[in-house]
Amino acid sequence: MYDLEDLTAFATVMQNGNLTASARQLEVSKSTVSRRISQLEAQVGQPLLRRQSNRLLPTEAGTLFLSYCQQILSLAEQSRRVLDDLSGEVSGEMTAHVHSVFARGWFSRRLEEFLDSYPEVRLELRTRLRPPTGPDDTSLCLWLGEVEECGLRQETLGHLPRGIYAHPDYLARHGTPSHPRELSQHAWVDLLGDTQQGLQLHHATEGIYEFMPPLSRLRVDQDVFQSDAIARGQGLGILPDWLVERRLRAHPGTMVRCLEAWHPPAHPIVLLYPFGRLPRKMVSLIDHLRRAVPAAWRNASPACPLTTLLRA
Repeated sequence: MYDLEDLTAFATVMQNGNLTASARQLEVSKSTVSRRISQLEAQVGQPLLRRQSNRLLPTEAGTLFLSYCQQILSLAEQSRRVLDDLSGEVSGEMTAHVHSVFARGWFSRRLEEFLDSYPEVRLELRTRLRPPTGPDDTSLCLWLGEVEECGLRQETLGHLPRGIYAHPDYLARHGTPSHPRELSQHAWVDLLGDTQQGLQLHHATEGIYEFMPPLSRLRVDQDVFQSDAIARGQGLGILPDWLVERRLRAHPGTMVRCLEAWHPPAHPIVLLYPFGRLPRKMVSLIDHLRRAVPAAWRNASPACPLTTLLRA
């Protein structure tokens, strides 16, 4: 049976092409890396590497052996992860994907709390501009907005109300709309065509107004870019109220709500994760996120007015 440290040393040298970089990556001495390669070659029964100038290159046997080496190391890592899950400990590596609107603030603080509670966990956070498209696309994802069927479990944690916002200077130049029908007279800042299929605005007494926003001259792929453009007076747009409140804390007076009595549908906050038995570390993270969702988000309906949720 091959020694895993010897296999790791060989694979690392094959990647780097020299002992110095490999030793630095493995955090051992050059002599240790050299000894491990020699031990592996003795076990295999033939040279795996040859020196050319300042580089170590694979022999024919080394090239052939590398694929088997990588398979053995991969299987060893998989078995380690499975055993970690069965051990009852919350530990090991995790990857969490998140909608860009949650990349800072509430979600990042929840992850820091989780890491404080489980010091043996190593977490990688990645932002997404599109929701998962299949079960192999992600392991765990927090998304804002509707998600099509993609083979992952979809759990709605709550809803984020939205509103129509503009900079005060823009409204001073172009006028403040008093009814949704006047919105067509204004410039529109859209989130990658998010409203180009039409929009419903809800009113407590007047019902629903079907609105087709004007073609947006500026479309962006992240909420923060959209809010920046609106705050610079480029036009009106629909933003999550929670995101606007965060901006106003840092930059007071840069946005105002238009048509306060009219409410776009609230966006669902969706947690996506695989079906079936989950690793203990993922179950623990999911439970942590469930408990941390603000009550106002959990209690909000898709058409819930902002006035009751501004402090969520």
